[in-house]
Amino acid sequence: MIQTKRAYENVSPDDGFRVLVDRIWPRGMSKEKEQLNVWLKDIAPSNELRKWFNHEPDKFPLFKEQYLTELQSGETLVAFQELLKIIKEYPVITLIYSAKDEVHNNARVLKEVLEKNE
Repeated sequence: MIQTKRAYENVSPDDGFRVLVDRIWPRGMSKEKEQLNVWLKDIAPSNELRKWFNHEPDKFPLFKEQYLTELQSGETLVAFQELLKIIKEYPVITLIYSAKDEVHNNARVLKEVLEKNE
C-alpha cells in the first residue's frame, strides 16, 4: 500500500516505511520529529520545475507532465528505481511531502505512477 502524508502531520504506526520525497527539508521540522526511514531528495522535481510550478493548481497538468519526464532520466530515475525496490520490500510505504496543497504535489504524482507499476 502506498500512502501520501504531509510532513507536518503526526507520525503513525500505520505509516510503515516513511520516505521524504522533497528536495528541500520541511521547514521547522527536526529529524527526530519526522522519523523518516529515507530521504530521496533526488526523486523530487528539479528546482527549476518546482519554482515554475509554485504550487499553482492551474499549472498542475503541465507540472505533472514535465515531472513524469524528469522521472525517466538522470539522478531522478536512479532515485525512482530505488523507491521501486523499497515498495517491493515493504508492504506499506508513506510518501512524505511538505506542500500545503494535498492534491497538487509531487507525492501525488509519484503515488499514481507507483500504483501503475504494482
